[in-house]
Amino acid sequence: MGGIFGVCSKYDCAADLFFGTDYHSHLGAYRGGMAVFDGKCFARAIHNIENTPFRTKFEPDLAEMKGFAGVGAISDTYPQPIVINSKLGTFAVVAVGKIQNKKQLAERLIKDHNAYFLELSGGKINDAELVASLVCQKNDIAEGIAHAQDAIEGSMTMIICAEGGLYAARDKLGRTPLFVGKKEDGHCVSFESFAYMTLGYRTCRELGPGETVFVTADHVTPVAAPGTEMRMCSFLWTYYGYPTSDYEGQNVEEVRYRCGQHLAAQDGAGGGEPPFDYVAGIPDSGTAHAIGYANGSKVPFARPLIKYTPTWTRSFTPKDAAVRNLVARMKLIPVDTLIKNKRLLFVEDSIVRGTQMRSLMDFMLDCGAKSLHVRLGCPPVLYVCKYLNFTRSNREDELVSRQTIDALEGPEGENHISAYADRKSRQYRAMVESIRKSLNLESLEYLSLEGLLDSIGIDRCKLCTYCWNGKE
Repeated sequence: MGGIFGVCSKYDCAADLFFGTDYHSHLGAYRGGMAVFDGKCFARAIHNIENTPFRTKFEPDLAEMKGFAGVGAISDTYPQPIVINSKLGTFAVVAVGKIQNKKQLAERLIKDHNAYFLELSGGKINDAELVASLVCQKNDIAEGIAHAQDAIEGSMTMIICAEGGLYAARDKLGRTPLFVGKKEDGHCVSFESFAYMTLGYRTCRELGPGETVFVTADHVTPVAAPGTEMRMCSFLWTYYGYPTSDYEGQNVEEVRYRCGQHLAAQDGAGGGEPPFDYVAGIPDSGTAHAIGYANGSKVPFARPLIKYTPTWTRSFTPKDAAVRNLVARMKLIPVDTLIKNKRLLFVEDSIVRGTQMRSLMDFMLDCGAKSLHVRLGCPPVLYVCKYLNFTRSNREDELVSRQTIDALEGPEGENHISAYADRKSRQYRAMVESIRKSLNLESLEYLSLEGLLDSIGIDRCKLCTYCWNGKE
C-alpha cells in the first residue's frame, strides 16, 4: 500500500513533515523518504525501513533539512520522493497506488517524447517517476496532473511539492483517501486523517474522487473539481487503515467493531450456552472485531495473545515467507492460563495466504487449547488487488482460497470462481470447510459481503469489492 504526507508552512516545516510521515508507517515497510524545499533547492533523504523504524532512520537527517514546504512517503514498493528538474521547474513527487498500464505508458513516453527512466532492480520503473514524466508532458503542473490521471489505468493519489506550494490530487475514483489539515501557520496534506492531529492541524477538507487542490501556507485553492463516481478500497476499513482514521465520515475502529457484531449475529450468538470460553482478537487489527463479537454474543473478551511491541516489526516485512511467518509467531506472546483447556474463538480481519494463521493455530494447540474457532472480518479473498497491491502478491495461486478451489475443482477451478464467491452455494461451503480442516479448527466462518458493506456504512456503489467478488 504506502502512505504520503505533505506540509506547506510560514516557518520551517521539517519537524511536522517528519512526524506526519512517520504516522504512516503502518501502511508500508520497504522505504521511507522526505524532501524539503527552501525556496531554492530540495534536500532529500530516502532510507530502507525494512528492519529499522522510520523515526530511527530519519532523526539524523532533520538537522540538514530546512524549508517551508515538503513531502514525505512510506512506501511498500519504490523509493520516494522523486525530485525532478524539468521545463516546469524543479518539483518533488510522492504517490500511492498502482499503475496497470505502466509498460505501455513508459514505452510511449520513450518513443514519442524521448523520455528516460532510471531502471530499478528487475527492470522495474518507479511509479512516482512515471507520474512525474506524465506531468511534464503538459505546460503546467495542474494540467499535467489531469493528463496523468487520465492516462493511468489503475489508481494513483499524489502530492507534488513545487515552488509556491503543494498540489494535492486524489485518485480519479477515490480508491485511496487524501485530507487537507489546517493550523495557524500552515496547511498539511495527508493520506491518514489522524496523522496531523497531534501536530495541531485540524481537518479542513477531505478531497473527493479526482479532486485536485493547490495548497499554500495561507490558502487552499481548487484546481480540479471532484468527480461523482467513487470506488474506495473497502480493505482500508477492514485492515490497512489505522484505528483512529476516518474515511468518508466512517471511523476505522467503529467499522471493525460493527463487523464483529455482524459476525456474532451471523453466528446466531447471544442465546443459550456459548460454545466458547473467550473471544479474542489476533493483534492488532483483529482486536476491534473481537470486541464487537464479544459484546454482540455476550461471550467474555480476553487477550490470550499479547503482541510484543517494543522490538518486533510488522510480520510481512521480511521477503522470505518462512522468516515472515517466524516473525509473525515470535511477536505474539501466549498467556498460558487463558489458553490451556479453553475453547477459544479468534477473530481476525482476513486470511490471505493462510500460512500465518495455520502456524498460529498450531501454536495454540501446542499451548493446550481445548478447541479453536476462527471468524474473519471480511469475505474470502479470491482476487489479487489490481489497484493498491494490499496483498503484496501478484499471484492469485498464492491465495488460500484459490489453492482450495484448485484442489476441489482441478485445472478448471478458475472457471468456477463466481460460484465460490456466493456464500449460499454448496461450492462456498465446500471451500470454507476445506480451509477449516487445513487450519485444524473446530469452526470457521467469514463475514458476508452484505455484513461488511453494512458495517462500513456508506453508499455501496462507492466501495470497491474487487478482491472478494471480482467486480470493479
